[in-house]
Amino acid sequence: PKGLCAIRQAGTAAAIWQRQPLQRFQNWIDALTPAHLPRARIMLRPDRVHDAVTRIAEASKLPESAERAMLVDDISALAHIFASAVQAQYLRLRLDVISHNACRKFHVDAVTARLVCTYRGTGTQYGISTGADTPRRIFTVPTGSPILLRGTLWPEMPGTGLRHRSPPIEGTGETRLVLVLDPIFDPEDEPGQHFMH
Repeated sequence: PKGLCAIRQAGTAAAIWQRQPLQRFQNWIDALTPAHLPRARIMLRPDRVHDAVTRIAEASKLPESAERAMLVDDISALAHIFASAVQAQYLRLRLDVISHNACRKFHVDAVTARLVCTYRGTGTQYGISTGADTPRRIFTVPTGSPILLRGTLWPEMPGTGLRHRSPPIEGTGETRLVLVLDPIFDPEDEPGQHFMH
């Protein structure tokens, strides 16, 4: 996980923590009905993530189990790792349940940095391109492996040409569960937003 801090090195567009989910965890999350997958959009301090995601899981009627605890613990750990890597005091956390083509065009996010981890379904796709062209070679982040990406607001320029997208899954019957973390450096820059303190 410390390798994700490579995002701070000059010329680094992204860092991937390649890891293999426990098979029993993957079997469990793949078997859940989409209605029970947790959904959320909240802003909070990293040290509040564990309690918040526990409540989100309960609200989703996600059955209590060792695997649910693994999911909550992992999201909390990734929040701490990400906040440390980008030195953010607050985070914007999203848990998205996706069964359509979400962001099918290759792009760079208008944020400083973003962590994406697909817990269920096909992972984020990425490649190198110039301009708005589709990359010639497209790679897919393994399920369960977090990718940390620089956004357009990262201070270092020029860009590296790395673009990413959500995988096209429309019509396949696939349902993805995706964690997205963005940094918030100054809560006062988020007017009208409610933070969990």
